[in-house]
Amino acid sequence: MCRLFALTAAPNRIHATFWLIDAKDSLAQQSRRDPDGTGVGTFDPDGQPRVDKQPLAAYQDEAFATEAKQLQSTTFLAHVRFASTGEVALRNTHPFCQHGRLFAHNGAFGDLPRLEAELGEYRSLVEGDTDSERLFALITKHIDGNGGDVGAAITSAVDWVASSLPVRALNLIVTTPTELWALRYPATNELMVLERRPGGTHGGRHLEHASAAGTIRVRSGHLASAPSVVVASEAMDENPHWRMVEPGELLHVDDHLGVHSKIIIDRPPDRLLADADIQHPAGPPLQI
Repeated sequence: MCRLFALTAAPNRIHATFWLIDAKDSLAQQSRRDPDGTGVGTFDPDGQPRVDKQPLAAYQDEAFATEAKQLQSTTFLAHVRFASTGEVALRNTHPFCQHGRLFAHNGAFGDLPRLEAELGEYRSLVEGDTDSERLFALITKHIDGNGGDVGAAITSAVDWVASSLPVRALNLIVTTPTELWALRYPATNELMVLERRPGGTHGGRHLEHASAAGTIRVRSGHLASAPSVVVASEAMDENPHWRMVEPGELLHVDDHLGVHSKIIIDRPPDRLLADADIQHPAGPPLQI
């Protein structure tokens, strides 16, 4: 299962340090193989997105993931990939960038030719082979079509996918320089959210988050005195205020850390894929 991590401190611009593979032995025990890519996305002061990523299995560059990355942004988006669709290559490594927004996905779905037909001219946004990047292009198409409402676009795009394609999971995160959207759908994979007050539970403490699977660790001294919202594939510290995002729940964190939540889809996909239907790219093709 891929690992998602997103952090927003908007409107504050903060420093954070990322390690995208923090404990290799723990990761190996969890996954039984190396990850297929790691990446982290940020935004410059002028709002331009920046993505630093590497397909680890293709280049055997463990240093890329294990060395500290000191970054500054209002929002951050990190991803560790375990591939289900698309070969291990830079063009298939998350996060993806389209129209000034960043996107990462944890899940899988099938029938990509049907999705490509639905994309129309937006197929030109897709550079790689993944289902994830195509889902992002569909969301971008819906954003452009509805006047810029990201939440409504995620809602309509996911409704179309759930009705039209075989789906295993569509957990996703979209970020702009100052906003964040996160969806868990359906209940297949977990997604957690934490509204962290300045200094954490007891106050005065810097942020120190680490995945139990050893895949992502994040530290920020600035968050000893500033609030933040974190979305991740698992609870990453002892804070008792982590909560599970509900299946079909879309979170929106606005530009002043207001958290808005609603169920946008309250039914399972019309065709729900099983784990046995999902294959690593080195294995047989996805069977649907």
